[in-house]
Amino acid sequence: MAAQADSNKGAFKKMKTYFKGVKAEVKKVNWPNKKELINHTAVVIALCTIVALIIWLFDTLVKGLLSFIIG
Repeated sequence: MAAQADSNKGAFKKMKTYFKGVKAEVKKVNWPNKKELINHTAVVIALCTIVALIIWLFDTLVKGLLSFIIG
């Protein structure tokens, strides 16, 4: 029973050390300002829309081609 208690203490110590490391790394992150965030979000939305349109167009063309071939 005592060995299990020591094992739990070791696990909690490791978790505490891990989360201290995570906190230190988060502080090092260069977070974007509001303008950069808005610009990057707009780029992502635009690219997702373009890719979705390309996929839709390809799907429509393939469906039409298969309908033509199959009859």
